[in-house]
Amino acid sequence: MGTLGRSFGRLWTVGAVSAVGDGVTMVAGPLLAASLTRDPVQVAGLAVAQQLAWMLFALPSGALVDRVSRRRVLVTAALVRSVALGALGLALLAGQASLWLLYVVFFVVGCAGVAFENAASTLVPVLVPPAGLTRANGRLLGAAVVGRDLLAKPVGALLFAVAVWVPFVLDAVALLLVAVLSARLPAGVAERGAGRASVWAEVVAGVRWLWRHRVLRVLTVAVAAENVTVGAMTAVLVLIARERLGLGELGFGVLLMVTAVGGVLGGLLADRLVGWFGVPVLVRAGLVLEAVAHLVLAVSREVVVAGVAAAVVGAQLLVFSTVGASLRQSLTPPELLGRVHSSYRWVTGAAMLAGSALGGLLAGWFGLAAPFWLGALGVAVLAVLLPVGVFREVPLATTR
Repeated sequence: MGTLGRSFGRLWTVGAVSAVGDGVTMVAGPLLAASLTRDPVQVAGLAVAQQLAWMLFALPSGALVDRVSRRRVLVTAALVRSVALGALGLALLAGQASLWLLYVVFFVVGCAGVAFENAASTLVPVLVPPAGLTRANGRLLGAAVVGRDLLAKPVGALLFAVAVWVPFVLDAVALLLVAVLSARLPAGVAERGAGRASVWAEVVAGVRWLWRHRVLRVLTVAVAAENVTVGAMTAVLVLIARERLGLGELGFGVLLMVTAVGGVLGGLLADRLVGWFGVPVLVRAGLVLEAVAHLVLAVSREVVVAGVAAAVVGAQLLVFSTVGASLRQSLTPPELLGRVHSSYRWVTGAAMLAGSALGGLLAGWFGLAAPFWLGALGVAVLAVLLPVGVFREVPLATTR
């Protein structure tokens, strides 16, 4: 990874391999659910199981990551996910398919995945100097998009067609490799002994610290507001693709790939963009571009134009995510980083979930374009009202 160092290269490899396995399972899981039942409520229950894991375990996972070495969390979480997915694969191989088994496995995998993502993010500032944080986060997020969205999802569908158990066993093996690679990373933070507060008290301390920090409070509220519009958009994007743009399943897949490519470019360029424009200008300009992209998606019936707009949204989201991660890592004390990160992710994740529900309701009440009009208006208002001047208080160092 060049100037980012060998240890970061190991973390990048861990994240990339994990993302590929996640992508395979993200496709195979819904396909398996749909093969077991035609009830849309029961199929949707799989997504509920994953979201429930995040909502229930995100905040406690932050306290866990701040209590023990982050390397230990990475290794344990990878092993838990591997065992759960391996057990599911073996059950399918034995012809013991069960919807409830699928729910339980995905809930367990979701809980372990929350801890894994938290530990990986909080390990970055341990491995990378402050000047390299933006570049490092951009590389990590870009690798996740490539591995999960561009490479693994088509492979997951193909493997599921070969045999339903193969994708889950493959992911289980990949996670064993992740555990081995994670064991070679630095510990991150020394484990704390007796005298520590209760988990709940530590969670509250993390939430309180995040809310009292002006810059991170503004960042959290801004991303939460943005995520409402993103959730609304993604909830009906497949219908826009089919009914407004005239795309079939393959065309919709290409549209998602174009969005992912935009995200990869955003992650790779984030460090340079911060160096060229600074965080305040970059955040404001990115939101303006995102609002315009929502507007284009609301009115356009041209496939190429809509594809460009989707790519712009993907790029903006990765740039904003990279900047946000770097700010959290730069401003948060190491002993609080796990809890602050998990608090931030819980709030912004809940906003995404609320946006998804809102998008479905708006589309049903006012037509398919309504969620995109919400995005255009909401992000435009955010671009105007967001006090980006607070980001001048803590300018990010870059590798330029």
